[in-house]
Amino acid sequence: MKKVISFVNQKGGVGKTTLAFNTAHALAKKGKRVLCLDLDPQGNLSYLLSRGESRERSIFQLLINSLKELKTLHLPLLVSETLVRGEVDLIPAGQDLSGFELTVSGVQFPRPLILKRFLENSGLLDRYDYVIIDCPPTLGLLVVNAICATDGVIVPFKADEFSLQGVKHFYQMLADIKDMGIGANPEIISLVPNMQDLRRKSENDSLTTIKDFIGENEQYMSQGFTNKSGILRAINEKKSVFHFESKEFLPIKEEFGALGAKIEEWANV
Repeated sequence: MKKVISFVNQKGGVGKTTLAFNTAHALAKKGKRVLCLDLDPQGNLSYLLSRGESRERSIFQLLINSLKELKTLHLPLLVSETLVRGEVDLIPAGQDLSGFELTVSGVQFPRPLILKRFLENSGLLDRYDYVIIDCPPTLGLLVVNAICATDGVIVPFKADEFSLQGVKHFYQMLADIKDMGIGANPEIISLVPNMQDLRRKSENDSLTTIKDFIGENEQYMSQGFTNKSGILRAINEKKSVFHFESKEFLPIKEEFGALGAKIEEWANV
């Protein structure tokens, strides 16, 4: 069954894009067809998957083209012309995404469902096993669109007070979307402690506080990611951790492999 998965956290700097990038490659290594959709105007995932090459066509224009009410803003553009193909395919972001909320402010179609309808009508869900969405670090309309189009969410966080606030805001957002009555909330696949150093008492204390907050949802907590140096080296070279053969990358590849296996188990339930 095809699955759409969003990586979400209002708090920036938690390694969300890095986790989305490497998790997509972990699934591709398992023989899955994976599409990454970059909804963050900063375009960091696009930068990694296009290996630094600039892209003029982005998801923004595809979304605008999907709205009949904005016909005057339509441009001749096919989904295939936007796709960046590789081991993991990509529909890139662009700075124009920053104006998405304002551009669609006057449409009558339910604005939280724009992305969902685009994915359903584009045929992309028939071509891929997984669509991985990298969300911007906000709680704006782009993230609401991602949540409404998503089957499952992964929430990366750092063990600190700021990330606790981000996790709280995430749960509140789910409650708000449920109250809107525009569709079922996605399932929580995993909450992922990232870039952790549990030798520090402050991080241990913050992790305990976050676990206490999520309570019964602690069952969704994944093993944390600890190998900062390996991830940083891979990102600097615009490669996934799976492209490296040295022993130092074995633990981090196992961690991403475990997250990929968790996604597979969830998807097959």
